[in-house]
Amino acid sequence: MNRYPLWKYLIVAVAVLLGLLYTLPNFYGESPAVQVSPLRTAAKADTALLQRVEDTLRKSGLNNTGLFLETGGVKVRFADTDSQIKAKDALQSELGNGYMVALNLLPNSPQWLSTVGALPMYLGLDLRGGVHFLLQVDMHGALSKALDRFAADIRSTLREQKVQYIGLDKDAALITVKFRDAQLRARAADEIRKAYADLDLRERSVRDEFHLTATLRPEAQKRIQDTAVQQNITTLRNRVNELGVAEPIIQQAGADRVVVQLPGVQDTAKAKDILGRTATLEVRMVDDERDLAAALNGRVPFGTELYNERGGGPLLVKKQVVLTGDRINDAQPGFDSNNQPAVHLNLDSNGARIFKQLTRDNVGRRMAILLVEKNQTEVITAPVIREEIGGGRVQISGRMSSEEARDVALLLRAGALAAPMDIIEERTVGPSLGADNIARGFNSTLFGFLGIALFMMVYYMLFGVISVIALGVNLLLLIGLLSILQATLTLPGMAAIALTIGMAIDANVLINERIRDELRNGMSPQAAINAGYERAFGTIVDSNITTLIAGIALFAFGTGPIKGFAVVLCLGILTSIFSAVMVSRSVVNLTYGRRRKLDGVSIGQVWKPASDGR
Repeated sequence: MNRYPLWKYLIVAVAVLLGLLYTLPNFYGESPAVQVSPLRTAAKADTALLQRVEDTLRKSGLNNTGLFLETGGVKVRFADTDSQIKAKDALQSELGNGYMVALNLLPNSPQWLSTVGALPMYLGLDLRGGVHFLLQVDMHGALSKALDRFAADIRSTLREQKVQYIGLDKDAALITVKFRDAQLRARAADEIRKAYADLDLRERSVRDEFHLTATLRPEAQKRIQDTAVQQNITTLRNRVNELGVAEPIIQQAGADRVVVQLPGVQDTAKAKDILGRTATLEVRMVDDERDLAAALNGRVPFGTELYNERGGGPLLVKKQVVLTGDRINDAQPGFDSNNQPAVHLNLDSNGARIFKQLTRDNVGRRMAILLVEKNQTEVITAPVIREEIGGGRVQISGRMSSEEARDVALLLRAGALAAPMDIIEERTVGPSLGADNIARGFNSTLFGFLGIALFMMVYYMLFGVISVIALGVNLLLLIGLLSILQATLTLPGMAAIALTIGMAIDANVLINERIRDELRNGMSPQAAINAGYERAFGTIVDSNITTLIAGIALFAFGTGPIKGFAVVLCLGILTSIFSAVMVSRSVVNLTYGRRRKLDGVSIGQVWKPASDGR
């Protein structure tokens, strides 16, 4: 009656062991660390950088507890924050501006745990410390950039359709195209309407000129603004990856604001630097007709700029940008026809048309492809245009390694911000405050657990001890599950853990009271145990489902901390049902199930109803 088949015991045992394994990394804590990453694509994170970091620390007399090379950078552990800060200053001074040296925190869990995928939970900003930014997207800037693109596209369209115009001006929210007669204006309006449905066209006459004005439709403005926010969020995520931040929070807040939380990052200046980075592509024409020698002597001709080609010599490049990285749909590393590393680009339809026209009109001339990153412009390559290039597929190659080709492709895919962003709020949470929050949250959970355990053991005796064991397994499984999912634990999450402990014991109280009721009604102890679990199960499921519905609603409609609370609450409900029913029943079966004759059970005082004497 009160015996489980072997497979049920195995399920409970495996669940407990896995919970213990994946909970274990959370007890090792974190150590202060410094992360060194190259800022430019020409710089590499390799064994040479590892050796430079090691030599610099040795010269500075700074001891570390671990130094290792990872993809994208070098990480160094230290015993205390004083050594960490001194190491950061020494490394930044030695390596220069080509590398980013950021303060961080790294888990101390052993390598064998990491090998089996047992990693500690990510801690939120309020527990780990870090930086918090609230950024506002410049919507006027987003619309202005969109109008710039439309203005360039309109020029190309009118040129292709051989529609003559005498001028094109672009104001803050208006594009004006000027014509000599109404017939040309009507032709242009037809072509623009067919190609650009997002533009609202109006005709007007000014003196002897015929103007066609184009503005963005309201629905197009809203779509562009929404797209700008989403593209900025995507770009910020790509950039934050360079900081090595565990589980950053980057999410939209309102129509035009973005919240960025970087747990573990202690260097606000470096975080600002990464968030403000730009990386995009520009295509310009090389000016081989001007005097390069004069430019080298400081007399740069008007309308040109002097650059050095990567791996080559100096050259004059025209300031006019004929194509930008905004037209890139995708960028992937690969190889050219000579089996040399290259970056393969796919342009959108307008970009493909512009590039086709550019190469058709400039056969035999040199075209410079520039990478603009951190306000620094570098000519990657300046090939001679041999023939017209159509189809929107472009290849960049020129004295780059496979790793550089991969990095350039990554930067181009990440792109620049779709619209400027301003930091309107900035907060820094120190590690000591985070540690204090962890201590307070841990103590509240511990004291709550001990209080419940004491009450249960006094009131229900041995069954109370079994309930406490089930409650401990519930807590173990919840922490293990959060670690497996690599969820981010915040203060509201810790509150949900404490709440889960209080709610989880309700199921055991229901079971114990149901067993007491059956004993009062004259059932034998074995039958009472079986009936208690069977009849309490429906009530336990019903009560937890109602709470689970509320938790799912919190997750669906809440944001930020509310979602974190809801995740922990919902997972805690699932683990509490398992532990209260399966785990406690397994222990009860092992304790009482093998006894053929059972006179009584240790479940506290069972008060039988008094007889009325009739």
